[in-house]
Amino acid sequence: MTDAIKKNTVFLFVLTFATTVQAQKKVQQFTESKVLDVPAEKVWAIVGEDYGAIAYSHPMIMSSDYVNGTLKAEEGAERVCTFNKKGTKFVKEKMTNYRPEEMSFTNTVYQAGRFPVDPEYTKAIYKVEALSNGQSRFTFSMQYRTKPAFMGAMAKGKFKKMIRDYFIAVEHHAKTGEKVTKENFRKIRKKYS
Repeated sequence: MTDAIKKNTVFLFVLTFATTVQAQKKVQQFTESKVLDVPAEKVWAIVGEDYGAIAYSHPMIMSSDYVNGTLKAEEGAERVCTFNKKGTKFVKEKMTNYRPEEMSFTNTVYQAGRFPVDPEYTKAIYKVEALSNGQSRFTFSMQYRTKPAFMGAMAKGKFKKMIRDYFIAVEHHAKTGEKVTKENFRKIRKKYS
């Protein structure tokens, strides 16, 4: 009887440890940061104040809008971002920890349609900092888990590239007011390389 209890105890310990380690490995994280040749207030106006219009400054997002009664950027504001013309590939996101005085907020994904992230584990922190000479630093820190989970490490490079492109698009949009799209982004990227 004691051997059976010991074996079961060891088995449960190993199973619990393996499950914990496996779950920890599935959540991926990265941080990207870029100095933009635009004042922080202009960058914040685009990413923090015009939260529902991210499609104007993100080359991969076809359309975006506020949802669920949200009318402006604020704590609890919600938006939907679509990545294809049919609207089947999308994420619904919520703005939390909104700190306009610090030019920072957390963006939490709460629903994903045909987009390979698990909403329960996916969020990003947006941070804009003022630098000298009219420049700013835009930092994006993301935590995510993919569906299926094994794709997490493979998706990291693609997500990081998408954010680096987003930085270029934000800078261009801030300087020119031009809407950045998938179609015009290649030309825009060349200007900032």
